[in-house]
Amino acid sequence: MKKFFLLALVGACLTSAVVARAQDMPKMDPPQKEHEWLQQLVGTWDGVCEMQMDPSQPAQKTKAVETCRPVGGFWTVSEYKSEMEGKPFTGIMTLGYEPAKKKYVGTWFDSTNSYLWVYEGTMSADNKTLTLDAKGPCPMLGGKIMNFRDVMEVKDKDNRVFTASMQGEDGKWNTLLTITYKRQK
Repeated sequence: MKKFFLLALVGACLTSAVVARAQDMPKMDPPQKEHEWLQQLVGTWDGVCEMQMDPSQPAQKTKAVETCRPVGGFWTVSEYKSEMEGKPFTGIMTLGYEPAKKKYVGTWFDSTNSYLWVYEGTMSADNKTLTLDAKGPCPMLGGKIMNFRDVMEVKDKDNRVFTASMQGEDGKWNTLLTITYKRQK
């Protein structure tokens, strides 16, 4: 009985300390309009991906499904599933907005390599296009670190386009892939 009473007393003290500490915590800012923009990506999307890794070859077309979920109103996490060269392909994207930087931020990683892509980006003036820049290894150049750019354009609530490009050694941007998405009903 004494052990039970002692455990109950310790539990009550810990709970009181946590509640008192929580009351001393500063209030967190609510999601801003930039965070709210990301919420329109939430849902399940069917995609058609056209990949052009080698300009001398025809584009490869594959179907894809992307499922995007919210995380606390500040972030989204998307899981992209498709095939690449006949094998299953999975990619995970996180997106958020950092008010202190006044930039959208995020990450990408996938099932084909061990590199964690880190994004930083901006929104267009019309609030329809998010441009994300990253540096990463180019498989066509033996892993040389190059500049990459992913662009998300929201056409309307059920249609969007994703374009990935790489800046060549000549400074020109080359489109690697385009995914046209339609929201599942």
